[in-house]
Amino acid sequence: MDDKPHKAHRPSQSGGKVEKRKEKGKERQQGFNEKAFAPKSGRNADRQGRRKVEKDQTRLHVPLVNRTPDDEPPPVIVAIVGPPGVGKTTLLKSLIRRYTKQTLAEAKGPITVVTGKKRRLTFIECNNDLNSMIDVGKVADLILLMIDGSFGFEMETFEFLNILQSHGFPKVLGVLTHLDLIKKASAVRATKKALKKRFWTEIYQGAKLFYLSGVINGRYPDTEIMNLSRFISVMKFRPLVFRNTHPYLLVDRLEDLTPRELIRTSDRKCDRTVTVYGYVRGTNLRYGTKVHIPGVGDLDMKSVTVLGDPCPLPNADSEKRRKLSEKKKLLIHAPMSDVGGVMYDKDAVWINVPGSFTRGNKEVLQGEGEQMVMDLQDVDTTLDAAVAKSQIKLFGSSSKPLTVDARDVEMDGSDDDFDDEEFDSQDEDESGIESGEDEDEDEDVEIPRDARNTGRTSHRNVTRMLPSSSKKQRADVEYAESDSDLGGDSDGDEFGPSGSRVRFNDEEDQDIPSDEDDVDDMDDTGDEDDDDDEVPKWKANLAQRALKASSGKAKRKDWIKLIYSTKNENMIQMDEDDFFQVKKTASGDAEELDIGKEGVSEEELKKWEDEEMLESIRHLFITGEDNPAVDGEEGEENGEGFSDGSGDEDEEQGDENGEGSNPSGTRADALAAKKEALKRKFDEQYDDPENDKLDFYEEKKEEITRQLELNRAEFDGVDAEARTLVEGFRPGQYIRIELTDVPSEMVENFDPTYPIIVGGLLAAEERFGYVQVRIKRHRWFAKTLKTNDPLIFSLGWRRFQTIPIYSLDDHSIRMRMLKYTPEHMHCYATFYGPMSLPNTGFCAFNSLTGDVPGFRVSATGVVLDIDRSVKIVKKLKLTGEPYKIFKNTAFIKGMFSTALEVAKFEGANIRTVSGIRGQVKKALPKPDGAFRATFEDKILKSDLVFLRAWYSIQPRMFYNPVTSLLLSEKSKWLGMRLTGQVRREQGLKTPLDVNSTYKKVERAPRKFNPLVIPKKLQASLPYAAKPKLMKPQSKPTYLQKRAVVMEPEEKKAMALLQQMRALRKDQVVRRKEKKDEKRAEKEKKEKKEEVKRAERDKEKKKEIMRIAGQKSKREADMEEGRGRNKRRKT
Repeated sequence: MDDKPHKAHRPSQSGGKVEKRKEKGKERQQGFNEKAFAPKSGRNADRQGRRKVEKDQTRLHVPLVNRTPDDEPPPVIVAIVGPPGVGKTTLLKSLIRRYTKQTLAEAKGPITVVTGKKRRLTFIECNNDLNSMIDVGKVADLILLMIDGSFGFEMETFEFLNILQSHGFPKVLGVLTHLDLIKKASAVRATKKALKKRFWTEIYQGAKLFYLSGVINGRYPDTEIMNLSRFISVMKFRPLVFRNTHPYLLVDRLEDLTPRELIRTSDRKCDRTVTVYGYVRGTNLRYGTKVHIPGVGDLDMKSVTVLGDPCPLPNADSEKRRKLSEKKKLLIHAPMSDVGGVMYDKDAVWINVPGSFTRGNKEVLQGEGEQMVMDLQDVDTTLDAAVAKSQIKLFGSSSKPLTVDARDVEMDGSDDDFDDEEFDSQDEDESGIESGEDEDEDEDVEIPRDARNTGRTSHRNVTRMLPSSSKKQRADVEYAESDSDLGGDSDGDEFGPSGSRVRFNDEEDQDIPSDEDDVDDMDDTGDEDDDDDEVPKWKANLAQRALKASSGKAKRKDWIKLIYSTKNENMIQMDEDDFFQVKKTASGDAEELDIGKEGVSEEELKKWEDEEMLESIRHLFITGEDNPAVDGEEGEENGEGFSDGSGDEDEEQGDENGEGSNPSGTRADALAAKKEALKRKFDEQYDDPENDKLDFYEEKKEEITRQLELNRAEFDGVDAEARTLVEGFRPGQYIRIELTDVPSEMVENFDPTYPIIVGGLLAAEERFGYVQVRIKRHRWFAKTLKTNDPLIFSLGWRRFQTIPIYSLDDHSIRMRMLKYTPEHMHCYATFYGPMSLPNTGFCAFNSLTGDVPGFRVSATGVVLDIDRSVKIVKKLKLTGEPYKIFKNTAFIKGMFSTALEVAKFEGANIRTVSGIRGQVKKALPKPDGAFRATFEDKILKSDLVFLRAWYSIQPRMFYNPVTSLLLSEKSKWLGMRLTGQVRREQGLKTPLDVNSTYKKVERAPRKFNPLVIPKKLQASLPYAAKPKLMKPQSKPTYLQKRAVVMEPEEKKAMALLQQMRALRKDQVVRRKEKKDEKRAEKEKKEKKEEVKRAERDKEKKKEIMRIAGQKSKREADMEEGRGRNKRRKT
């Protein structure tokens, strides 16, 4: 297949691209006049220019510091989210197959794959649980949002998008599936168009939406998956504010380290010690801070360890070391899935060996699981027997193992210096020396002749093959940097022959005898050492060692390690080729000498007595002259600052002979360089001052880049351990965190399909207090939120239930409590909970269970302040009634109960229902609580008097964390419920209070007295202001009292009119009856016609439906491939 030549590219001969190419060629031949398409008016040109600038500005974002390292970034978290049955697992397996050429049988937990030279991806599938959606939305860098094309958007999709908007919106890619269920091409196009428009409305205009046509062999088509993977590989991610300030881990492995015996004796109910593994993301994780696992709670880190990367990025060395069979396998790390034949399930390791695998078959590749099984099969003895037969050798070339004498066992505290690390380093040195023997057998070893005594009684008992010692093989000896690396100890001969030590210098060779010869030498030299037992071994040859240490190159102390390290050991470094000596600080020896500082010889100090030497450096001190000090500053600016005297003697002598001999020439050169720099700077500013001036965006980016480079350069020369002590564990490192006091339910109910996140908490976030937020009820949430109703908040890493109090700023005077949240408007909420930084987004829920109908996101908002001292006040109305009324004064009762309460409200404003204002004056002796009040007018006894006051309230200190990961059914977490909900679930009726029932109020009609104006006042009023009220006539008038007698003609006329009126009345009645009869007949006739018309319409509809059914059946038959002839045959 590889030898087959590739098909040559054949350019298309027709189509849109060809036509476009032809038109472009014509334009080039005829000439394209750019001025012909310029805007005609200057206003249009100005509008186009402003529009172009606005489009450029919309592309810019606020520059943020990206704390993720560029050299080895952590894997990008790609979350696959969607409702159940949409194809999440199929897409995950297809993408894993695309990247690793492996087919997953069952995908659980995070799956990390290497996708390129500088990029790794961690895929995680989000199940249909609101807790998982919240956790995934907080840590995912890229969301693959899956939508069922045959069904459309579901409620879970919109809930997840609202969660993302609250916690920082990552990149979102839409994936449309199940399009193969739509048969018609026009319906597919219409569905794509409608879903894309709705998707753009929710995300942004132009959001990418992929289409997956169907499933082939359990996977999506390779072409479509390849397009999706290419788009993922080139995607760039902006740092989000919350993640850029908090460290976090996505746990890909969890182990229980609790002793089995403790679990058994406590009936599996004891707190556990758990280790979690994952890549550090966000910012640096500092040891000693608390962490929070959403769904579990706040935990303490007992230890944090950096591990080797289980899924490393490829480099040149790793690619060379990989075997040919391994190059076909791309790296994948999925401890919770069955990848590579090994699956980690809780505290056990399951090895899956396929049935077709045989031990002798070399053609089948041996995976990790097969290799583990074969290693178990090769074991001949049990672990106890192997331990009993084990022997410890100091070096790989040693002929005898280490032995322990009886006197070593009796020593008190002599074994304290031996630990597991020394034995581990022993094994490492053995393997290293043995490998050196195999590779370099013909090289000689240089041994110094003058091995001075270092306080040991004999040489180290190590057999080294030298040309003059024996005829055995010769090997290159590797020396460790300290005694601990070789497994030895610094305390002389306390541990027998293995505790001896030898020093080597590069002067001349020295023969070292074998182990048998060393035993004889020990016997001979034992008498000599008895005389020197009183002198401490570290004092032997002290003067020579001090002279050598001072004359050698000075060592730079690692002050960071000395300050931040917590080890109780002093590491004393004597020379580059010497070993470290570990000395216990609690030894208490009075004769010990502090040799932590470098030794200084007297000859070296004599040169500072020279006056010329002192004058040459006088300008570097504050007591020196002014002009030389300026020159010294220039020298420092040019990188020629003075060395602090700790360098080599040769360099100092060179400085004395060189610069010290001609100081005037050096000053002149420095001044000339400084003037040249100032002149260059002036020329740049004078010639074109705007040329080098960057805009705000570029300036901020340059400033961020410079600061990152400065931070990186600060830790370049610091070793990894000291750097970790100062700045913490960097993003991209794979670490192991040991957590203590973990609830046993987390381990017992562990489910790998639910993500586990370890979020680092800042120092301020570990405290609890009152938090004030700005909140708004979601427009899709049906119910109105009520004060003092429990609400579940997702704030920061935490999910918790608390009781908020809603309020509104009343003209910047007071915070007035609201009983309900306002419609389509923000309000304030105050609750008790963990502190969070201002501008942290959150979302709230009434319930997290999946059986709640409707939209579950009840509110969204942002944190404003923490520990606010502003009081929330509630409106309070006190009512009373007057029992004695004077002109403008009245005695009020029923408003207060004691005279003390009245004294508190003296001077308060009161008002009647009719609007008459007044003021509280003094309390009355009787009855209790009565007081005298003045009003601006006389009040009535029927008036009610009320006083408007404000009552201060405090939110309840209630905090209930959501512990969903501790349950066997993760989506069934229930917090505090309302009283009505509890009664409804238990089938209880609401108790009725007699005083709370509504009754019909019967009020007697009030009779108001007329307005009476005194006659004197009426006389003085002008005519326009005088009342125009006339009294009703009490006596009958003359016209009413007189009798009317008609004439005979008048009587006849009156009788005639009455008769005509009676005939007219009778005619109208008969005409009305006739019309009613005709109307009834007409209605009866219309009813008959309506019945006939309905029957005709019914028959017509039947005929239409019959024709339509025949037509649809005919189309269905044609689609299924059955023609009219086949129907006739049947």
